[in-house]
Parts: sequence; C-alpha cells; structure tokens
Amino acid sequence: MSLIRGERRPRGELNRVLVVDDEADIRELIDLTLARMGLAAECAGSVAEAKAVLAAGSFQLCLTDMRLPDGDGLEIVRHIGEQYPQLPVAVITAYGSAENAVAALKAGAFDYLAKPVGLEQLRALVKSALRLPDSAAENDELRALTGESASMQQVRAMIEKMARSQAPIYISGESGSGKELAARLIHARSARSAAPFVPVNCGAIPENLMESEFFGYRKGAFTGADSDRDGFFQAASGGTLFLDEVADLPLAMQVKLLRAIQEKRVRKVGAVAEEPVDLRVICATHRNLRECVDQGKFRQDLYYRLNVIELRMPPLRERMEDIAPLVDSLLGKLCGESHPRLSAAAIKALQLYSFPGNVRELENILERSTALCAGDLIEPEDLHLEPEEACGNDLQGRGSETLDDYLNRLERQAILEALQKTEGNRTAAARLLGVTFRSLRYRLERLGIE
Repeated sequence: MSLIRGERRPRGELNRVLVVDDEADIRELIDLTLARMGLAAECAGSVAEAKAVLAAGSFQLCLTDMRLPDGDGLEIVRHIGEQYPQLPVAVITAYGSAENAVAALKAGAFDYLAKPVGLEQLRALVKSALRLPDSAAENDELRALTGESASMQQVRAMIEKMARSQAPIYISGESGSGKELAARLIHARSARSAAPFVPVNCGAIPENLMESEFFGYRKGAFTGADSDRDGFFQAASGGTLFLDEVADLPLAMQVKLLRAIQEKRVRKVGAVAEEPVDLRVICATHRNLRECVDQGKFRQDLYYRLNVIELRMPPLRERMEDIAPLVDSLLGKLCGESHPRLSAAAIKALQLYSFPGNVRELENILERSTALCAGDLIEPEDLHLEPEEACGNDLQGRGSETLDDYLNRLERQAILEALQKTEGNRTAAARLLGVTFRSLRYRLERLGIE
C-alpha cells in the first residue's frame, strides 16, 4: 500500500500526528477526527512507510495499528522508544485483545484504543497525549521523595518514566514506605495532573457497597438511592484512580474491576447501558500480590492487567543513608524552620533501628520526640526506641523478617552500595563484591534491581 501523505505544514503551526494503519477507512476516520480537533495528520500503511515518515519530519503523537502487512505495531512502539523517546505512541488493538494491549503498554506505548475505534475515547487519548509534560522540566515534586540513596534515585527515575505513560501501575512495598506519595507524584508529573487524583482504600469499603461505590448508581436502584450518584470511576474522570490495598478486594468485585479497566466502560447499579470512562489506574498493596494469586485469593487475569509496570518502594531499612535528610525534612514539616535537631548519637540510634513501620513510623517517632524533648537537642533517650529494636547487632535487628527476607535485604544493600561506589559500573561492582559479572547479573534479576 502506498504512502498517503497529507499536506506539509510549517513546523510549529499545528500539532502533527502520524497515523499507521493498513485499512483506508480507519485512516480516513482518524484523519477526519483529528482535523476537527485542529490537528494535522500524516498516514502510513506499513511499518516501513511509518519509519520513513518519522525520519522525514517531526510529530507530537503516533497512532498505530497492531497488525500491519510487514510487521506489527510493537515494532513501531520499540522503534519510537529508541529513536524518538519524547514522542508518545498509542496502539489500536482488536476488540477484546487484552494480551496485545498489555504487551504494547509494556513495550512503552502511551495508551491503547480497541477496535471499533470510539471517537470519544480517541479524542480523550489525543488530548491527554498532547498535554504530556516536558521531561526536561525541573521535577521539583519528586524532591518530596527525600533521599539520595541508589534505591531512591532509581524510584525517582522510574516515576519520571511512568508519568509519560498511561499504563496501569502496581506499586509494591511495605506499609509506610510511601506508596501513595509515589502514586500522587506519578499523577502530578503526568498529562492528567489537572484532573482529579482519587485515592480509594479498598479494604475500608463494605463488600455489599463496593459496586455502587466504584461505579455509582441510578435513582431507585435500591432502597435509599434517592438520586443518581457517580462512583469512584466517574469522580476520577480524566485523572487517576489510586486503588490502595487492592489485594483486599473480594473475588466478585475483582471480576467487575477487570472488565471496567479492560473495556474502559462502567455500568452504574440500576443502569441498562454502560458509559465510557477515561482514567488511569494505579494500585498498591503491602501484601505480595503474586502470592495472593498463587493462593487463589486474587485473580490472575486482573493481576496481569494491573501489573503492567511495577514500582517497588524500598523499605527504610534498605536505605539507612537517607535517615539524616529524612529527619531534617520531617522535622521541618512538623515544627517549621525553627525545629529542634538530633544529636549524632540519636541519628546513630535511628540508623540501627529496623523500622517495621518505615517512613511513617519515623515521622511518628520524631513527632513524639519533639513533644517530649526538654530542649532543642533530641538525644537517643528522647526517641523512646525499644532496646531490642535499637541495637547494633544486625541479626538482632532483624525484627519479624524471615531468614530469606533478611538475607535478601543484606545482599541487596551490599549490591546497591557497590553500584553506588562504582557509579553504576556493573563490572567494577562485581569485582568489588568478589563475584563474577554473570553472578552479579543473576542476583540483580533475582532481587529486581534495575
């Protein structure tokens, strides 16, 4: 199929969109919709033609079909990711093809559309894509994640990448490690930042109210439904829905949630028709979601739909070098500029503490210390740490960790310290640790260190 080229417009006059599809009617439909939005479209019918058009001009968005005569849309997604990393690309998948959609998002696609292409969803996707923030802008919001340890630098880098996508995100980590803060930062850095961020504690909603709370209800749907009401999905329209403690959802609700996320449509309780929703889903839990799947407590299909990209929030015990800056930041938050300070001995006591409650527990400790401290200097005794928890012996400081978790933590900490010392050079880090490069690579994969 020959290349269909629209009229060249001077760069900067109109936002330009590359449309890649081998079906002429789909190209015409998208071209017409974009024109009505004041956008200029150029079209290609194959992978080779798309690459040629990309090389010849600049674009602000690419829409590509998954099935093309000489390849598939994933090839274009990867090509754009390598050659044009600032260009958002969305894929058009066959109706109900969840596997293709997930594969595209993992490959780096901004979002996806299902055939038949809904014009309302197309317009919403285009508007979101063209509001993407400039990655070169200062990411001041990310400073809220205090700390310069290797693990926190990695978290901030991941958040910056995740903000440019529409893929569902699963944030794992222990209680108090900052999962909701990370979700808020992803939203704040995304194209959806002007729209609502709606956090939902899935474990706090009674099971018999879940469907109406999530999807809303029509007047008269049940006793007490005196008027129409929107649910969490409608409240988060255009923005981000954050499902905290998602592992606590009952299986019956998981089925309905899966359909809503996959089809981007919801049906209010008592309604006959579904309505489209445009939002991004971020979920989190302190439990091991993979183990919940293995135990039959969480649906595998929903797990794969939610876990397109995973962000692991490290526990505080894995980044003890961040204790001092965290203390300064939290004391400033609690007491303002004229806050008391911690003695060197008090900082050392905190660095030897296992912190089962992570940053949230550190904040509680500091709030208690400032209330009970007699002067402007907080000493170890003002912290009121339990003796068995604030000890210098690493084995005693293991707390409630299993042996495997304890050994993995020590191994992770040693590897991250070596990588930090060698500025990310894995070969030098392996030499420093006294292991082979192949062994280090295996350990990095096993521990999930990127």
